[in-house]
Amino acid sequence: MSKKFVVAIVGRPNVGKSTFFNRVIRERKSIVEDTPGVTRDRLYSKAEWLTREFMLIDTGGITLAKEQFAEEIKMQAEIAIEEADLIIFLLDHKHGIDPEDKVISKMLHKTNKPIILGVNKYDRKDTNNEEYNYMQLGFGMPSLVSAEHGIGIGNLLDRVIELSKKIDLNYSDADFSIAIVGKPNVGKSSLVNAVLDENRMIVSPIAGTTTDSVDTKFKYKDNEYSIIDTAGMRKRGKIYENLEKYSYLRSLNSINKANCVLLVLDISKPITDHDTNIGGFAFEEKKPIIIVANKWDLIEDKEKNILKKEEEIRAYFKYLKYAELIFVSATEGKRVKKIFDLVEVVRAALKKRVRTSVLNEVMNKAQLINPAPNHNGGRLRIYYASQVEATIPTFVLFVNDPEYMHFSYKRFIENQLRLQFDFRGVPISIVLREKK
Repeated sequence: MSKKFVVAIVGRPNVGKSTFFNRVIRERKSIVEDTPGVTRDRLYSKAEWLTREFMLIDTGGITLAKEQFAEEIKMQAEIAIEEADLIIFLLDHKHGIDPEDKVISKMLHKTNKPIILGVNKYDRKDTNNEEYNYMQLGFGMPSLVSAEHGIGIGNLLDRVIELSKKIDLNYSDADFSIAIVGKPNVGKSSLVNAVLDENRMIVSPIAGTTTDSVDTKFKYKDNEYSIIDTAGMRKRGKIYENLEKYSYLRSLNSINKANCVLLVLDISKPITDHDTNIGGFAFEEKKPIIIVANKWDLIEDKEKNILKKEEEIRAYFKYLKYAELIFVSATEGKRVKKIFDLVEVVRAALKKRVRTSVLNEVMNKAQLINPAPNHNGGRLRIYYASQVEATIPTFVLFVNDPEYMHFSYKRFIENQLRLQFDFRGVPISIVLREKK
């Protein structure tokens, strides 16, 4: 198993980090304004270069000045640095090396992570060997770029990909990794403790990808698992716990790395956008998901409220129809074991392989029961289907024209696959190919 390479863009305010970010991801996702401190929230997006995908993080500018949000932005950048596999340190050529640049460079040297020095706002074609001036920072030869005009971006990204190939991001496939994610104070730590205490079969702790996080191996019913605990935001005391937005990146990194995701909710409180955003990360990464409604012990009149709570959760997570749902109390240890019964269902579904003859029989019956509607000037016809090797169940449908597939009919086909072959708890990928 492997996770996406994570690249963070770091620098002082107003050096063009957001412009660079937007140039690489090819859309205007960050707010770009010629005012220091505009990018207050860390933003992240998938990016691709030379056919390789990676995760790019934009951060707010690190400054020594006593400005509004300066300390919060610095903490935000520190988390991004901690979670990143590689860091792009961006400077502003028009202002040269600033005292704040030197402070940031000292911070980056302590990370022992690969650093690419990028000098932005450089619009000249002839460098006149000016790049050598920046080597005093100790990061080697810089890449001279203009994010606004797209100059030199490709050369810098070539270096990113070259370095990414040298860093091992693979994890053992011997055990099944489970990320426990959710906003602060929903009971993730209690759930981890309940799981490990319940099984009493801890194999060994494994150093995680961050200083706060530990991946722990354990056994359940003779199967090995690895829990990726993202509960801790312990650095600098409670300020990390109080600022919910700082949990996003750690959740994202854990989701990226996991085989299955436990999305933990505090069912005693209303569901928030923060909950749904974290669930959205797992959905976008096409991960199997189990929604764990924790703190069920705090709910009064449980029999009366369970259907109401389930409807509420399903309404907020409409995009996660495939996700399994379980109500637990981590502090009381109630129904915690049943989570891993669902994990076993997910694990079995991921391993499931459907015989081509049986699959095509189901596809033929589906088309007889519910013929495809007219769409884009034609009617879809599925000639042949096959399951291909992939991390999630993936089916290739050979059709007369992929443009004829209406989204509702694709959903119908997916539902038929789930119904006939019990792909509970896992996403399904359907790929259309035109039959030549």
